[in-house]
Amino acid sequence: MKKFFALVGFVALLTSCSLTLPVSATGNDLGSKVGTASGTCFLYQLCFGADASVATAAKNGGITKISTVDLTTKNVLGIIVTYTCTVTGE
Repeated sequence: MKKFFALVGFVALLTSCSLTLPVSATGNDLGSKVGTASGTCFLYQLCFGADASVATAAKNGGITKISTVDLTTKNVLGIIVTYTCTVTGE
């Protein structure tokens, strides 16, 4: 029984949550280009990595007319949080 609880505890430590939310949409056509930008934070305070802004995502995708903006947040027990901004457009 102790092994079972140890296994359940270990699996719980490895779980994560991922959530994608629409942030914005414009009247522009959907377009075929997609750009992303990501950044990682530890304990919600110490943030490292690339700029996860809309402007950076648009630049990475070569987008000049933004259609939609989505934000994906991946959270591992609040210790490691990764933000990804996804922009579509032309």
